[in-house]
Amino acid sequence: YVAPCCLVFLTLPWIFVEFPILRQKSSFEFDFLVFGTNSFCAFALNLAVFLLVGKTSALTMNVAGVVKDWLLIAFSWSVIKDTVTPVNLMGYLLAFLGVAYYNHIKFQAMKANEAQKKAEEKMSVDDEEKGRLLENRESDGNVRGESDE
Repeated sequence: YVAPCCLVFLTLPWIFVEFPILRQKSSFEFDFLVFGTNSFCAFALNLAVFLLVGKTSALTMNVAGVVKDWLLIAFSWSVIKDTVTPVNLMGYLLAFLGVAYYNHIKFQAMKANEAQKKAEEKMSVDDEEKGRLLENRESDGNVRGESDE
């Protein structure tokens, strides 16, 4: 629902504001292959985000964004030789501790959930067994009661 609205509301200003400037100042040629490939990648990214948030939570998406930022920073530090200050390192350490704590809490909640499900399954099996035993006793009692008469 959002993508078509964005397309309409961004295309109209682009046609009247950006496109005339682009035509005057550059040799702009529309390349369908580049546009199509870029559109497909953007759609795939949005679909991946939608599926990730649907299967986990928005918080998981934010944590994944933090991990992505770490990878970008590590790349810029190791390959591009960008400087990293002690303040930056402290910030990264704090973010790392936050992600580790989040994963710990999430794991504990998952273990508690599984234990609760197992306990509920065991209780339902026990209840079914008790029900069968009661039915057997009642049917045995009815058979004995009829034979005594």
